[in-house]
Amino acid sequence: MKEKVKESNLPVFETNLENTDLLRLEELLENAHPKLVGVDGEEVFLPESIYQILRQVTSLLAQGKGVTLVPQDHCLTTQEAANLLNISRPYLYTLLDNQEIPYILIGTHRRIKVEDILAYKTKRDSDRRQTLAQLIEESQELGFYEVERAESQEKG
Repeated sequence: MKEKVKESNLPVFETNLENTDLLRLEELLENAHPKLVGVDGEEVFLPESIYQILRQVTSLLAQGKGVTLVPQDHCLTTQEAANLLNISRPYLYTLLDNQEIPYILIGTHRRIKVEDILAYKTKRDSDRRQTLAQLIEESQELGFYEVERAESQEKG
């Protein structure tokens, strides 16, 4: 079955350049402050903020990661927000109804600010890592790890 992908109006940059070109560009950006040269030869140095963005984007593209540019205060639909969190839309509605993620109403439609979704995602991921670390620690204290290792050594 063919998967339907919904288009978004956000610019998405995927690496179409050769990795060697990206690595070379990344190296150049580390050692120099770039400037733009117009067709008439006029030179304009990039502002620091744009220079830093260019460095970050280049690094991510060199790692083979795609990049999406999102304006500040951009609001997402519930489907876009659910996709970003990798959860179902009904589960997102539960989070919104429980006020775990703030949203605004535009008519009857809920919209979620990108920064609110990213803040929730950061907190969720941090909580997951902390819980996993606690689980690992408790497993080691109870000796589960050592029992498994001893059993595998007996079999091997």
